[in-house]
Amino acid sequence: SIDIDGILESGYIEQFLEDTPFSPFPTLYNTERPDSVAGNLLEGRVAIFVDGTPFVLIAPTTFFMFLHAVEDYYQRYDITTLIRVLRFICLVISLFGPALFIAILNFHQEMIPTALLINFASQREGVPFPAFIEAMLMEFTFEIIREAGIRMPSPIGQTVSIIGGLVLGQAAVQAGIVSPAMVIVVSLTGISSFATPAFNMALSIRILRFIIMFIAAFMGLYGITIFTFILVAHMCSLKSLGFPYMSPFGPFIAENQKDAILRVPLKYMKTRPRLISQKNNTRLKVNDGKPGSGK
Repeated sequence: SIDIDGILESGYIEQFLEDTPFSPFPTLYNTERPDSVAGNLLEGRVAIFVDGTPFVLIAPTTFFMFLHAVEDYYQRYDITTLIRVLRFICLVISLFGPALFIAILNFHQEMIPTALLINFASQREGVPFPAFIEAMLMEFTFEIIREAGIRMPSPIGQTVSIIGGLVLGQAAVQAGIVSPAMVIVVSLTGISSFATPAFNMALSIRILRFIIMFIAAFMGLYGITIFTFILVAHMCSLKSLGFPYMSPFGPFIAENQKDAILRVPLKYMKTRPRLISQKNNTRLKVNDGKPGSGK
């Protein structure tokens, strides 16, 4: 049913297959790794190949797929679980980090220990801008440096990004434009965003971060809480080719919890994700002693 004069890249197909094109969250997963494609096929998903591009579309997807990496299945379950928990923590930091700092500094100073509050006040003594303007300036600067580093030749792109961030941050502090604490918060937020394995999900989080910062500047933690409820409700309403986006938590599927945030050992993951694989749901066959009954 796609009526277009040409398909130059798999992103064209992705935009036509999205159930909710105006949502900031991606609902189709794309990868250029053959082992990732094969793993998703074994779970019962569909892979869409487009001639002329290395990126393959995977559908249906869930939100938690964008925080999984294919290397998670090549390591022990305890190491993988720790790394996944770290990724979710980095996701929260990259989404709410500057907004929480702005809200607490502007509206909820009683939450900050007295010694630290005095330190923050002394740092901001010569800063002419409010915390929201500080954060926006630093975030825009960080985004410009990151985009410039991508467009530059690869041997010097990363070097220019790192050195540019250090030089501009130090110069901004010495010039009295921003406080050192704000530089630390924005830097930690930017570094945390790189922990998200899927690039399109990291871009969505970057967009939402600016919206949450704006709300925090005017409504504090109250506004952040309201926006978080709205965001979670929106995510629960999303579908990927008719499949619930927040599965296995919305709806809650107990047997799919083995590979959501935590991961159990591979020998206990004997079933494919429910709702995706309806007919052939068993991964491992147990040998019952009869010839040819086990694999």
